[in-house]
Amino acid sequence: MFEKYYLFYLLAFVAEVIGTVSGFGSSILFVPIAAIFFDFKVVLGITALFHVFSNLSKIVLFRKGIDKRIALRLGIPAVIFVIIGAFLSKIVPQVELELIMSFILILLSVYLIFYSNKTIETNNQNLYTGGIISGFLAGIIGTGGAIRGLTLTAFNLEKDIFIATSALIDLGVDSSRAVVYFLNDYMVKEFLVTIPVLIIISIVGSWCGKLILHKVSQQLFRYIVLGVIVLTSIVQVGKYFL
Repeated sequence: MFEKYYLFYLLAFVAEVIGTVSGFGSSILFVPIAAIFFDFKVVLGITALFHVFSNLSKIVLFRKGIDKRIALRLGIPAVIFVIIGAFLSKIVPQVELELIMSFILILLSVYLIFYSNKTIETNNQNLYTGGIISGFLAGIIGTGGAIRGLTLTAFNLEKDIFIATSALIDLGVDSSRAVVYFLNDYMVKEFLVTIPVLIIISIVGSWCGKLILHKVSQQLFRYIVLGVIVLTSIVQVGKYFL
């Protein structure tokens, strides 16, 4: 199985490293990569399981940075709406939603890049809204990390706090949708054999990402997050028109 999917595993490792450095997880890169090799519904199942172990790795590596207040206020609505989105993934067309989300992310990210001193007020309403949107999108199209990352970036959090808090939220989101995807029969036994290798990749990739982050300033980290969101969103839009 390793020989058959060696390119998939290599790209998954790259996605995990970039996901750790950018702070919002690997799913925004991992989903399109996995879609090259597997059916989309299988991709959703594999992504959820892979991300559970990826988040556990980040929580261990960055555990001192968790902001419990933000994690609860952003995480609880995210968990509730990821379950709703996961159930709706069987009936709602994902392509149109992904296209709309990508356009919105490009506009917001570019705005924050050019107005890097701008932040949004760290009130409960903004946290709830970010949690609802990111959770729903994670359930229905497989990735909502960009929305969560954009929300946390606008709050101008320190990078360790950003990554640890995001990982804790994502752990609840991915654990919840993994159950729903299992009930939806998205987790085909044939492809579950990839999970042990992906667990190793999640641990090693997160560790390599942490090493890189030690050499990155807070301002550069912010630009990396926003830059990755813009690039991946442009790729998603390009896929729609090609």
